[in-house]
Amino acid sequence: MKLDEARKMIPEFTCKKGCHDCCGPVPFSKEEWSRVPDKRKATSLTCPYVGEKGCDIYEERPLMCRLFGAVEDLKCPHGCAPLFFLNWRNAQEILRQVMG
Repeated sequence: MKLDEARKMIPEFTCKKGCHDCCGPVPFSKEEWSRVPDKRKATSLTCPYVGEKGCDIYEERPLMCRLFGAVEDLKCPHGCAPLFFLNWRNAQEILRQVMG
């Protein structure tokens, strides 16, 4: 499965403005990492791409970031949610197809 196809399978929703409660160091696939222009390394449990206005790489954020809040078992603590949730089995399959 191609990365762009996988992204389309994840239901979208709008996060609470200014929130970065779910942001931490997460894995990138090789393709995801190749699309990030500014390579930063995590030096703490905070994502290195959290900026003053939110995610500095929002359009290229990894699948794991996209799944948080969109999967039944990874719901947003602030109640932000898509119209429907993926179940964990579907989320794992998306990750497996892209991450290898």
